[in-house]
Amino acid sequence: MSRLEAVLHRYHELGIDRQLDYEKLYLYSIITHSTAIEGSTVTEIENQLLFDEGISSNKPIAEIMMNLDLKQAYERGLQAARAHETITTDLLCELSALVMKDTGSDYNTLAGSFSSTAGDLRLINVSAGRGGKSYLAWQKVPSRLQEFCEWLNGRRAELTEKQVDEIYDLSFQAHYRLVSIHPWADGNGRMSRLLMNMIQTEFGAVPSVVKKESRIAYIASLADAREQENEEIFLLFMREHHIQNIEGQIEEYLNTQNDTINEKNDTLNDTINLSDKERVLLSLLREDGHLTIQKLMIKTGYSRPTVTRALNHLQEAGILFRVGAKKNGQWNVK
Repeated sequence: MSRLEAVLHRYHELGIDRQLDYEKLYLYSIITHSTAIEGSTVTEIENQLLFDEGISSNKPIAEIMMNLDLKQAYERGLQAARAHETITTDLLCELSALVMKDTGSDYNTLAGSFSSTAGDLRLINVSAGRGGKSYLAWQKVPSRLQEFCEWLNGRRAELTEKQVDEIYDLSFQAHYRLVSIHPWADGNGRMSRLLMNMIQTEFGAVPSVVKKESRIAYIASLADAREQENEEIFLLFMREHHIQNIEGQIEEYLNTQNDTINEKNDTLNDTINLSDKERVLLSLLREDGHLTIQKLMIKTGYSRPTVTRALNHLQEAGILFRVGAKKNGQWNVK
């Protein structure tokens, strides 16, 4: 078992992926970090309010639209992944159009006009990274993208859900190769991360989140891989980054569980330190929470001050709660 498989096994064993709203909130995290890589300052909490309540934060409208558009693209992309749709140039352009729906631009070039809002393939040459290294000439994009889709569909057909390492390697390769083709004038990074997550989702793997805190290292790994013509540089970075993210989630989950256990232990200690009379009263109230002070006095033979003092102490300790009106309410034991 590889290190990646081992940490994922622990992740599933703990049931972290079965927590309330896990899938929804995990997706929101992916979207938030993916747009943050591109300069968005919208936080996860702000996106949650935006997506669930329609409440927008005091952030630039372009950033808000970028996040909303990427959410729509992910919904379509993950739908395609779960349905095992064939990856085609048309599907990728459809997704790109969603990514750039409200933040794209129209271009007029010597080769013709095109729109990133419509998901059109670029008709201009582009460069990026250290030294402004040029990407593939625009004339070659359609054929190279077609070759890419054929390669990717062939590899997808060979995999099963049990091949964990191979699934992640393919998703990282697809990310690297698509962004290296750079088919669109804008949105290539978001599209490449979306495609990576689509492949992972198709095979039931925990999707990778490229954290905004690792933006510089992430971009550097892409640049190094391109300069050295060695995609393994990028694959190694992505494997380690994913492992660290999963380990971080496991640690956070265990810390939360420990806090819960400590709270229970505190309550248990309070119970252990009770006096004999308080234990008797607590036992009676567990059986019948409607017992009044008068009835408790009759059942135990204790005086009113003794019963009242004991009940007050139990309430202060957080073990006993009064619910409802004074006359018609009842006692609840924690």
